[in-house]
Amino acid sequence: MKIAVEGCCHGELDKIYETIGYLEKKEGVKVELLLCCGDFQAARNEGDMMCMAIPPKYRSMQTFYKYYSGEKKAPVLTIFIGGNHEASNHMQELPYGGWVAPNIYYLGYAGVVRFKGIRIGGASGIFKSHDYRRGHHEFPPYNPNTLRSVYHIRNIEVFKLKQIQMPVDIFMSHDWPRGIYHYGSTAELLRKKKFLRQEVESNSLGSPAAEELLAHLQPSYWFSAHLHVKFAALMQHPPKANAAPRVTKFLSLDKCLPYREFLQIVDVAERPGSSEGLEYDPEWLAILKSTNSLQNTAPHPWNPPENNGLHERWDFTPSEAAMMQVVKDLGGDLAVPDNFSRTVQPYDPNKPQPHATPSCNTNPQTTELCATLGLTDLYAHVGQGGGDLSRIQGSTGGGDDGGESADEPSEYPTDTSGLLSSYNPDEITIEDEWEEEEGKEEGGCNPPSAVKGANLSDVPVGEVHPPGRMVLPAPKSDTSPTDLSPLMNLPPPSHSTPAVAPASSGAETEEHCEEDDDEASRTLKRTSDEAEAPGSKGTTPRIKRRNQVIYTTVEDDDE
Repeated sequence: MKIAVEGCCHGELDKIYETIGYLEKKEGVKVELLLCCGDFQAARNEGDMMCMAIPPKYRSMQTFYKYYSGEKKAPVLTIFIGGNHEASNHMQELPYGGWVAPNIYYLGYAGVVRFKGIRIGGASGIFKSHDYRRGHHEFPPYNPNTLRSVYHIRNIEVFKLKQIQMPVDIFMSHDWPRGIYHYGSTAELLRKKKFLRQEVESNSLGSPAAEELLAHLQPSYWFSAHLHVKFAALMQHPPKANAAPRVTKFLSLDKCLPYREFLQIVDVAERPGSSEGLEYDPEWLAILKSTNSLQNTAPHPWNPPENNGLHERWDFTPSEAAMMQVVKDLGGDLAVPDNFSRTVQPYDPNKPQPHATPSCNTNPQTTELCATLGLTDLYAHVGQGGGDLSRIQGSTGGGDDGGESADEPSEYPTDTSGLLSSYNPDEITIEDEWEEEEGKEEGGCNPPSAVKGANLSDVPVGEVHPPGRMVLPAPKSDTSPTDLSPLMNLPPPSHSTPAVAPASSGAETEEHCEEDDDEASRTLKRTSDEAEAPGSKGTTPRIKRRNQVIYTTVEDDDE
């Protein structure tokens, strides 16, 4: 099965689908699934734009609204997670996942689904220690703090994911698992992103929460984005119990811009006898049911239950009976229902409403799922002034029962006294675009040739022994578990639709710095590092104002 993996979307759905169509035609293949690793920016109208942590001058509707309104339909099933630049009021309508448009599915705060027998999981947001232990307390209209904290991952989602025992094939996160850069070409990464050196050397780059999940889940493939650079790594995990050691292939991709490494098509072996459409995962839904009473929508800290004598229950691993009950709750049909419905009026280019206020709506998809499985609609709960669900529902798990757990120290540093309210700690420290010297000759700027992708299904899933009737067969594999050398032969990524060769200068004018509007504009490099001509001199990046071009509209050369 051909799966397209994309880095940061930034609302460029038209260009992404166009690129996939070009590759399908060029290579004679059919892409069956698109995975987007965050910063999807599912803005439906101007009100949603107010809920995105983006400087006002860079707010743009982009193209998602066309798919939401029905003007267009996604040509391939698309599954995505959230990043740190999202229409958060829209995402909060679907805490357990759901359709944001026909054929475009959001995994929620965290989630696991199946497609053709392949288990695909993901966790939305990025890690920040000062919000990690809090509940999902944010609600529109957001203030400058909640506008950012709303997309910070919480420990309750990580706790749920760590209850998974059955093999996961693919996992997505927006920020990288901490330490993954030690399992790939670190030197090449630092050559592209020199400003990351200190964090890499101190092992502070990336998410410690994702690092935990990587060690626990040990998926066959892990895809990320966030740092706007292509990076591949191969991590062999220590064996669990009597199981064979498992291997995770990690791949991070760039954002969607011409001649950037933002898209790659990979081969994943599908499981025989599996259904064709998108399906719920029984183990995951059973976990959602069993942990529902642990949900917290209050801003005070919370620690998950542990085997420390303070909690009646700390293990929420679902039994086979619990999974069978989920199947029964769904009427024996695991297919994700095609029940998308619009909850706001979509953007109309002919009738702009620049002063629209953010919407706060419950979503019928969430209402239906919660009614079926007995879950709590977190968005509706916090909108009604709700707080700690464990106090309401008589939890026997963790949280603040008796007040003991909330006072336990977090294993992550939480001192934020040095942070100013005007400082946004969630962005990359230095934006990954840099200015090129004018007049620099850019030889060999032809884009890399598009390829079908690498066969990334050769890593064995490993031996795991879940309850008998729920066992998933391992994907087909022709590679020995000990033969790891071919696994790193990842092909060069696909580029944006190559209609016309780049201009002779190989660059285009970028928008001025925010505080330097009167200076002459400079050029922005638009080819990947692999495309430089042999012998051409590299350019030392010059530090610019953070994030100054991440949201600028970049026109294709043929426009």
